[in-house]
Amino acid sequence: MLDINRLQTNDATFWAQMKDLLAWDNVSDDSVQSTVRQILNDIRKEGDKALVDYTNKFDRMDAADMSVLSIPKDRLQQALDGLPTDQRHALEVSVERVSRYHEKQKMASWSYTEDDDTLLGQQVTALDRVGLYVPGGLAAYPSSVLMNAIPAKVAGVKELIMVVPTPDGQINELVFAAAALVGVDKVFSIGGAQAIAALAYGTESVPQVDKIVGPGNIYVATAKGMVFGSVGIDMIAGPSEILVICDGKTDPDWIAMDLFSQAEHDEDAQPILISPDADFLDKVQASMERLLLDMERKKIIEVSLNERAALIHVSDMDEAIEVCNYIAPEHLELSVDDPQSMLPKIRHAGAIFMGRYTAEALGDYCAGPNHVLPTSRTARFSSALGVYDFQKRSSLIMCSQEGASELGKIASVMARGEGLIAHACSAEYRIKK
Repeated sequence: MLDINRLQTNDATFWAQMKDLLAWDNVSDDSVQSTVRQILNDIRKEGDKALVDYTNKFDRMDAADMSVLSIPKDRLQQALDGLPTDQRHALEVSVERVSRYHEKQKMASWSYTEDDDTLLGQQVTALDRVGLYVPGGLAAYPSSVLMNAIPAKVAGVKELIMVVPTPDGQINELVFAAAALVGVDKVFSIGGAQAIAALAYGTESVPQVDKIVGPGNIYVATAKGMVFGSVGIDMIAGPSEILVICDGKTDPDWIAMDLFSQAEHDEDAQPILISPDADFLDKVQASMERLLLDMERKKIIEVSLNERAALIHVSDMDEAIEVCNYIAPEHLELSVDDPQSMLPKIRHAGAIFMGRYTAEALGDYCAGPNHVLPTSRTARFSSALGVYDFQKRSSLIMCSQEGASELGKIASVMARGEGLIAHACSAEYRIKK
């Protein structure tokens, strides 16, 4: 029996209940912190030796050295060539659509010239080398390869290094095939905090990267947080989320399955439905009770629904949007007649799926936009992963003699006001006498 939270906005304690419902402590405990710190230090000091030792220990491998954990390109191509026709076609269509979407995001360098002949602008360049972490073993996601590698390649990243754990030697052929299809440059069968350390600091075999992207468990997330500064990271993601706003006119089974689609990721995943139609909320719960029985990941879904899900009754759609903006969901479905009319009022959401036919699952694989999205209310200040995450912007300034003279006068006054005399003198040397 499902025991899903039922909330009503006309309840005096509604916002306090919302705060409690959304609370998520993604900070690792002292034990995890200590373990990860030790792993990082060992990899930094001992390189490949520590990397092989930790891989053998945590992934139950028996590798003699890193040559065993380095996956040659022909092995990736073998995986691609061996795929069933339907799987290869699905991968190829997804790559084509995701690539086309991300091509639109590329930023170009620009400049302009002021009246005093001073040139100002911005030079856009790609990162040199990026590390891609892909979960392995039973939790293997070829879609993660596509969503992280494609924007990096579109941005012009010169080299992409992929790490994917293969616990007990378990290999996911789809992951290897996806890596071949998108042109990953090097692949290592390593994972956990030790893989993050290898990417961040470099070892004899694993090149040091400039940025690390991709999801992982609490040890991976903790390691990413600790190495940030030595390298860039995409984000430290929390559990998956979906918020559906529905007017009560969509098939309740559709909505129930949309909620399941995120609940099946993780027991901590958070599915939420908002509607002004209380009877519809009851119908969706009835659908969930019935459909849950046939789900392969029934136990995971059930825990997610009972512990973190909510069915929220609002007075109208304006109130639904107000609640939505507070939640700032990772995935937002607008299952209504005219979703585009709601867009101007929606300020915080990682990705917005509009209309009754647009299931969030399409965005996970093949619609085009990136499925790496901000969680845990971070959509209030961050965005989906994109090409811009793999490009840097350098400011351009080139002064003419006249420009240097005029700007120097302003800079001199400002610098002396701050007590930075060398700054002032440097600018004053270029003032025309």
